[in-house]
Amino acid sequence: MSKQEQRAEETKKSILLAAGKLFAKRGYDHVTMREIAKEAGCSHTTIYIYFKDKEALLHRLSMPVLEDLRNKMEYISADSSISFEQQLKEISREFIYFCLLNRSMYTIFITAQSSRVDVEEPNSEINKLRLELFNIIKQVIRKCLSIDEGEQLLAFARIFFFNIQGIVATYSYPHETLDTLMERLIPTFDEAVAILLLGFKEKLKQKGL
Repeated sequence: MSKQEQRAEETKKSILLAAGKLFAKRGYDHVTMREIAKEAGCSHTTIYIYFKDKEALLHRLSMPVLEDLRNKMEYISADSSISFEQQLKEISREFIYFCLLNRSMYTIFITAQSSRVDVEEPNSEINKLRLELFNIIKQVIRKCLSIDEGEQLLAFARIFFFNIQGIVATYSYPHETLDTLMERLIPTFDEAVAILLLGFKEKLKQKGL
């Protein structure tokens, strides 16, 4: 790698670090490209050489970690050696662990510039990937409840996702290590999954489904 290429890589790295810092501190929508450039120590024209806009920065920061999370969730959902309910519990743990591990940035990874989960064609690669994460959860719920695709399944998946997000928000600022927290609370997380499934099944029973 030439010195010029090395400087370019260092500049890109500085820009990404600056963007992550500012997004985490102030939120994606409230940060400008000019502010990111200033934080990175480069001119507001230089930043556009490497990233055309904020969305490109969001993509670069988010896609690798979200792809890794998707791969882990897909692996669990394809594990035929465990029950569907156990798949759902382990997927939930994986998602919770990911969010708490990235607690300063998880809302950026999961929600910044996000589209609705029921759109047929996501408007960006990152939203396509977010939808894949949601659909993994939805399909495991479908297997647990033995129901068809439709509005009821979508509603259950949304309710489930809301509850996972609530757990993450509750423990966004823990006073213990992440591994210690997870070890202590996994039984509670698993119980939450079991209770939600019982509620879904009772709702289906009431509706005669």
